[in-house]
Amino acid sequence: MSDNKHAEKNASDFAVKTFISAALVLVVMLIVTGLLTYVIPNGTFNSETMTFTENATRGIDFVNWFGAPVLVLFSDSGVLVIAIILFLLIIGGALHVLKQAGLIEGVIFWVAERFAKSPKKLLAALTLFFMALGAFVGVFEEVVPLVPMVILLSRRMGWDDLTGLGISVLACGVGFAAAVTNPFTIGIAQELASLPMFSGALLRLGVFASVYAVLLFFLNRRISKQTVENPKNGTADLSALAEKTVDEMPEELPQAAYRFFAGAMAVMVLLVALIPFVSALRDLSLPLIALIFLVAGIGSGRIVKGSFGWVFKQFAIGARDMSPAILLVLLATGIKHVMTEGHILDTILYAIAVNLDHFSPFVALILAFFAVMLLNFFIGSGSAKAFILMPILIPIMDLLGVGRQLGILAFQFGDGFSNVLYPTNAVLLIALSLSQVSYVKWFKFVLPFQMALFVLSLVWLGIGFSLGYGL
Repeated sequence: MSDNKHAEKNASDFAVKTFISAALVLVVMLIVTGLLTYVIPNGTFNSETMTFTENATRGIDFVNWFGAPVLVLFSDSGVLVIAIILFLLIIGGALHVLKQAGLIEGVIFWVAERFAKSPKKLLAALTLFFMALGAFVGVFEEVVPLVPMVILLSRRMGWDDLTGLGISVLACGVGFAAAVTNPFTIGIAQELASLPMFSGALLRLGVFASVYAVLLFFLNRRISKQTVENPKNGTADLSALAEKTVDEMPEELPQAAYRFFAGAMAVMVLLVALIPFVSALRDLSLPLIALIFLVAGIGSGRIVKGSFGWVFKQFAIGARDMSPAILLVLLATGIKHVMTEGHILDTILYAIAVNLDHFSPFVALILAFFAVMLLNFFIGSGSAKAFILMPILIPIMDLLGVGRQLGILAFQFGDGFSNVLYPTNAVLLIALSLSQVSYVKWFKFVLPFQMALFVLSLVWLGIGFSLGYGL
């Protein structure tokens, strides 16, 4: 079995286990939330007058309780939930087409061949590429089939498997968290917060640059240590790799495919830049971004394979693979629906608001960051966590006088960086299974970097707070 097929089989196995565990957590949360409606006093909270009116009755009926994941589609927020589900399906399908067409692999090997004689430049270029995949496109799970290739390249350059994992899964994972236009976290969270899609990107670009600099320093120290231990390391070129592993090299793709994809992404960047200034685009941002990804995937796949049938088949597979995430989203939104129908969401917000006097706005922001990071251990899906937490985080940010953008920044930090640390993350476990690295060895390797990311997260939250980010 080839490394790619082995990766896909492992991905499927781990994905099933992870989905089941995440779904069970959400089902338990749904049951507990329903029980809380019979325990917690329910009522209406007026955030302007800071008053709470308690209702005489408690509890929620059985249909609204256990039918919540479906009934939410017919609630006031149903249109938004449906729009986001369609958005996720389109993005998932388009990314799968791009992956199967070979565009991502083609870029990797082009970069590797271009910088093969300059090890540190190669390290910087590949790390930037994988970070950008996570930060701008929202790729993370899709990086799994590429891990064996990068580990192979790493070995040929005289580096170890940990370095290859650092270049690929670690870079993509922290890029996903240091997101600039990640549609799965930033896009959905901003839509739920009624903010223009991908607005506030300038500060997030600063976050991306700083995380990239820290990661590159971390990896450079790694390869420098290996070079000292073995002076021959870091001097290999890729000619031998091309001779020995022809089957692993991607076929040469038409330049038109790369140009088409680059053009589509340029249009998306232009749209993102215009959204804050063109009010007419704000309500259409979600479908427009989805449309651009759809065109990019179908157009690039059509150029490479020349068959609409192949493109639609791969798109359908990608959309199907996204369906478990959709179920998690419905379960998560069902929890919010139970809280709303049971009238305890206002009670929770009122209790938090009353106790906010004990904390400064910045401390409350940090506590929100910790809460998301804790929940990420149990629920890996960023979109599912957004549906659970945004309805609570956004009113709190408003009450604190903290910008909603800053609340989303705390959410994305808590949601993403720990993905490459927690043993409950499927992508990490799959990547480790494709290498000669145990989780214990990985944990020791990545822990110092995680500590640096933790400090960097607090620094950026402090900068955003001092600048009034999003106000």
